[in-house]
Amino acid sequence: MTNSSIVTNVYLGMMEALIAYLLQFGQLNPRQVELITSKCVFKETKKDGYYMEAGKIPREVIFLTEGILRICYFNNKGDEITKYFIDENQFMADVNSYLQQVPTSEYAQAVTDCRYIAISRESMQELSMTIIGWDEIISKIITKGLADKVNKLSPMMAQDATERYLGFFEKFPGLANRIPLSYLASYLGITQSSLSRIRKNITG
Repeated sequence: MTNSSIVTNVYLGMMEALIAYLLQFGQLNPRQVELITSKCVFKETKKDGYYMEAGKIPREVIFLTEGILRICYFNNKGDEITKYFIDENQFMADVNSYLQQVPTSEYAQAVTDCRYIAISRESMQELSMTIIGWDEIISKIITKGLADKVNKLSPMMAQDATERYLGFFEKFPGLANRIPLSYLASYLGITQSSLSRIRKNITG
């Protein structure tokens, strides 16, 4: 198989994942699917690189097909705080900044090499005007994304460090071993040494 064939297969796989995800939230006919795919741009961010940086205005939404993104920010003390992680087959956008076209206060860093599909704001508006039901599909995806975010953050508020760690493993078994300990500790709101101690106590 040639390199071009491999690349084509990768793109086709990415597109199939996107369309399959969209179809969970509404119906699309073949012509609408063709229009959506025509608006997609394939991009990647290498490990440790930043897809999104604070102070910039989001001009697109992305659908992550491979890798893990870490959403983080700096608090008023200058400490870097990991807010949450996004893994494969999910949309990513700072919704408020994107909709209002104001600078974001968050960073999105690639924990691993990441591949994703980007759809520009202009293309999203065109799809909204052309595809009946597109706005409803996007609204459902945003609602799910916000609910997922709350479900990731809320339970941790009432848990101790060990419970938070075990809860993370239970909810995201595929993520835990792909994320550096420093990022995981920041997400759980504990020091890296505390996390190492918890892991040691659990594994014995």
